[in-house]
Amino acid sequence: MGGVNPAGRTSGHQAFRRTVLDALPEAEQTSTLLGLAAMMRLAHCDADQRWHNAQGQVLDAAQLALETRDQVLSHTLIRRIEDPRFNDEGLPANRRANLALESPLTFRLRRRQLPDNLPPTWQVREVDRHHLEVTVPAGQMDVMLPETRQAQVRAAGQLPSGFDPSQLYRSVHHPRGLSMAVFAASDCLGDSGLDWDSLRDRLDPDAIAVYAGNSIGQLDDEGWGGLLKSFVSGKRATSKQMPLGYGQMPADFLNAYVLGSVGATGAALGACASFLYNLRLGIDDIRSGRRRIVMVGTSDAPITPEIIEGFRTMGALADDDSLKALDALELLTDADYQRASRPFARNCGFTMGESSQFVMLMDDSLALEVGADILAAAPEVFVNADGWKRSISAPGIGNYVTLGKACSLIRDMLGETSLRERSYIHAHGTSTPKNRTTESHVFDAVAKAHGITDWPVVAIKAYLGHSQGSAAGDQLTNALGSFAYGLLPGICTLDRVADDVHAERLRLFKDTQAFKADASLINAKGFGGNNATGVLISPEATERLLAKRHGADAMAAWRERREATRAQAAVYHQQADAGHFAVRYRFGEGVLEGPELEVGADSIHIPGYQQPVSLSVDNLFGRLDEAGDELDTPFADERQEKR
Repeated sequence: MGGVNPAGRTSGHQAFRRTVLDALPEAEQTSTLLGLAAMMRLAHCDADQRWHNAQGQVLDAAQLALETRDQVLSHTLIRRIEDPRFNDEGLPANRRANLALESPLTFRLRRRQLPDNLPPTWQVREVDRHHLEVTVPAGQMDVMLPETRQAQVRAAGQLPSGFDPSQLYRSVHHPRGLSMAVFAASDCLGDSGLDWDSLRDRLDPDAIAVYAGNSIGQLDDEGWGGLLKSFVSGKRATSKQMPLGYGQMPADFLNAYVLGSVGATGAALGACASFLYNLRLGIDDIRSGRRRIVMVGTSDAPITPEIIEGFRTMGALADDDSLKALDALELLTDADYQRASRPFARNCGFTMGESSQFVMLMDDSLALEVGADILAAAPEVFVNADGWKRSISAPGIGNYVTLGKACSLIRDMLGETSLRERSYIHAHGTSTPKNRTTESHVFDAVAKAHGITDWPVVAIKAYLGHSQGSAAGDQLTNALGSFAYGLLPGICTLDRVADDVHAERLRLFKDTQAFKADASLINAKGFGGNNATGVLISPEATERLLAKRHGADAMAAWRERREATRAQAAVYHQQADAGHFAVRYRFGEGVLEGPELEVGADSIHIPGYQQPVSLSVDNLFGRLDEAGDELDTPFADERQEKR
């Protein structure tokens, strides 16, 4: 796994540890704080393993962790938006106005600033080579007057302060979401402890796939955001804004600059469920045998004035006025902004977040063969729509189906006791009044159907905010941390469960709790009726399942190979914790256009790839004889045989 969100780096469970920090032993707290401090450029570790603060002073680890603790805690997770435009500076805008000129108006401007199509009444006189004088006659004149508007939403889950992924590689005007994706995928490769080039050389290049995207494309100024407002803002559109804005571009960047993959690619967009949609594509590919490795992920950077205004206008966000009314406050402090997201408590809307999360999926035989460190098993993602709806953005009935199926799979794989006593839910938990009632009713109804009486519920958006299409990626990678540490993050902003929450069979808690889980249910509810529930099986339960399939000898050999993998991953984690990030970005390397290929009837050999691409395909549709009038193999029989 790899990525970055407001809690920090995904690899090595750094971001998870930030959400359970107070429950960790002192040594783990210190290492977590130092890793975040290095990420935020508050500290760095030199080649001799000596820690320095931002002023260059050498300090021991415990002292430096204490010195930077308040800064790290205050500038991670949800907090006041640090973009100055959202605060005193104000959001740049224009106001349309009609000027009544009582007398002619004369002004000077640079020649290149003069509009191409002038109003017929304007008079223009050349002052010099570069400047013109314009006279506008008396009368009516339509203009746009620049202004700043006070932001009505000032809280968001932002990446740790001081961390900018675009500064870690040769980024040239990349949208923020794509820079985050490059970092996240690189972090995933480092966390794997496997050498990607060696791993790729073992396989047919077509046995690798990438499914990655986001929910709303790249809408900052470097992507479609800048493109769409270029005319009205007076700024020139660039040649990069159009292509880099597409929602599937995170996958494209991985193929072209990180992995060099020629296998299957694409992105499934499903609003807030987008990560799980892409995960489902990867699972289906591996289960069918079409692929052996799939990189799955999303990357969303939606903290822009326009996107936040769009969600605020819908009434979906916790804006300043609503937060004040909720707590009967006249002014909001930094501490109030940190409590903006309150899943299943009295709340007033969700809080925007940004995140990029990637996981590497692998079929079980290959995982054992290469000694992969198995963090969990992902057997299935269930997706169902809501049917008829009154409002396209309102929740509906599809989530009852997805969660019910997920529970049935866990019961069938692990047994009734595991489902009832050793499973828990990673809730979508957006912090809106509608979500707290509808999602909790889904949980309660399904719990009742399965005889569950005390189902733990985690709502990680209390820490991170809602990162849109990457939200389920935040949930899934956090669940991997719970498997590793035996801890469930509490809902840190939950002072009291709201009266309209269906909590009879649910365990909603504020502080971190110890819990040994066999399975986690990753739940997502997206606008438009995009419901998805993914199933994660703990590494311990996964090993028991693998032992039944592959036998004790194969598992013993895998554990021996895994030691080298873990050692290599540990080296990466140590470097990353020190603030030394090995971002993999290979622009312009190994570029091929076609004539270099060796094209045969049964395979294609690509220079730079160890194995050829097999062109053999599965035919499930039957065969005609030479005369073309007889079916050699009935379609139904062969399809059944394939199954």
